[in-house]
Amino acid sequence: MNRDEQAPRVKQRAALFRYDGLQVFDTSLEAHYELDGRAFTETIAFEGVRGLDHPAAHSIAELWYLIAGLSYYKAGAATCIELGTTALGEHGRALFEAALVDGLGEFAYRNDLSLEDTRIEGGIDVQRRSPSVDSTRVLTPFGGGIDSVVSVTELSSSIDQSLFIVSPLSGRFAPLERTAARSGLPIVRATRVLDPQILADDNEFFNGHVPVTTMVTLLAALAAVASGRGGVVMSNEHSSSEPNVRWRNRDINHQWSKSLVAEDLIANAVRERVGEDVNIASFLRDRSEIWVAQQFAQQPQFHDVFRSCNRAFRQDSARRYEDWCGVCDKCLFVNLMLAPFLSRPALRTIFKSEPLANHELEGQLRTLIGVGLEHKPFECVGDPDECAVALEYVSTLSEWSDVTWLRELSLLARSDREFSELLQPLGPTRVPSHWLR
Repeated sequence: MNRDEQAPRVKQRAALFRYDGLQVFDTSLEAHYELDGRAFTETIAFEGVRGLDHPAAHSIAELWYLIAGLSYYKAGAATCIELGTTALGEHGRALFEAALVDGLGEFAYRNDLSLEDTRIEGGIDVQRRSPSVDSTRVLTPFGGGIDSVVSVTELSSSIDQSLFIVSPLSGRFAPLERTAARSGLPIVRATRVLDPQILADDNEFFNGHVPVTTMVTLLAALAAVASGRGGVVMSNEHSSSEPNVRWRNRDINHQWSKSLVAEDLIANAVRERVGEDVNIASFLRDRSEIWVAQQFAQQPQFHDVFRSCNRAFRQDSARRYEDWCGVCDKCLFVNLMLAPFLSRPALRTIFKSEPLANHELEGQLRTLIGVGLEHKPFECVGDPDECAVALEYVSTLSEWSDVTWLRELSLLARSDREFSELLQPLGPTRVPSHWLR
């Protein structure tokens, strides 16, 4: 066998991933990690916070540091994690272990790895540090899509609300910024600077999805405490708890970070460190994607600026899309959710195309409604039942009657659930009553 015919090299798991120290400055963080002797550094710079020098803020920063490390751990999927003297605690350990196994579940699935045998060594107990916060002042992490817009507009007007936006070093996301500006609310910011080694196309590294929303939630909690706010308003719907696929006797959920299980773990870990005065909850937890789309349809001031297409939020600014791509699973899904509530011409104005009428996307639509050859897409989309119910409704609308294959597909995926049922609250929620109107 000559050099050109050699089999591709099989990646080997690293031996040791080490937490090498967290530095907390007045308005920034510097996190240090080491993978088999290879050093990584991530920095976070905040705007709009009073300062991070309070012990309670420092304690939440340590919790973020634990979860943020998984972005670098995944490069080698080391068989041992050494936490050293990093503060952990009982609930912090529960969150960390779940983020490792379930938060990296999709990563493990795609790389055919089992992370359940990873040893976690070190870590010390935590001491509760009570901050001075106002429960009527909150931060709402804002991504520029329909979910965060609905949280912002439906939150009680008695709440003093500011947006929380995380941007990469490569620059702010234009659609997100325009949508945030349309809200008229003040903004607290964090710029996340990943170690350039992790962004490079290194063939030695494993690649895959990490629990980013957990990291953002903890950064928002840190920024809230550091600015005297007593709440973090997330925007994760009921369907985010639904897994994509069952693999090796485990549920693999692309949206694990957004699930109710993760929300409970995060809230408990934060409470362990700073007490009961900081509320972390998803405003949309007991709501369907269809309900969210209904509420968003009633907010026309956002229709020309919002964006949910992931191609608009790429790390590399040169590869970002200015408009909806119109062909990805996310574009198709959002188009489907809004179609019951907005006219076809209005949707065409928003998307600059018609994903639902694009026959080339039929296979993707089949997957969304649960009759395709693939499992639910590894995207932030609703569960197949919701999609099937929405499609059944859309297929009865006269303005879509010319797209005959929509009706044919809807008959394949008829759901036992009613459209009206999905406009009602679903399941439990942790939202405090004073957030509600």
